[in-house]
Amino acid sequence: MADFTAETVTRTIRRWIVPAAEPWGAAAAEIGKAWAVAERAYRKHHGLADEQPLHDDALRFHVRDDAVVIEFQTEAPTP
Repeated sequence: MADFTAETVTRTIRRWIVPAAEPWGAAAAEIGKAWAVAERAYRKHHGLADEQPLHDDALRFHVRDDAVVIEFQTEAPTP
């Protein structure tokens, strides 16, 4: 008999997408709003207090052709 286990993992990606069409790009205020909401969602998901610092890689920022995307990912075993 084989000596191993297997699991299935579900990855959830939460994204906040700020339009950044050229030639104007994205307004700093709009990026700030999205960043704040993403940070609150991250803190809520992980049960972190407002005064507790986040890891440097808690949120990721990606640049698309016409948007700035802020995201974080979570993984959980699939029942």
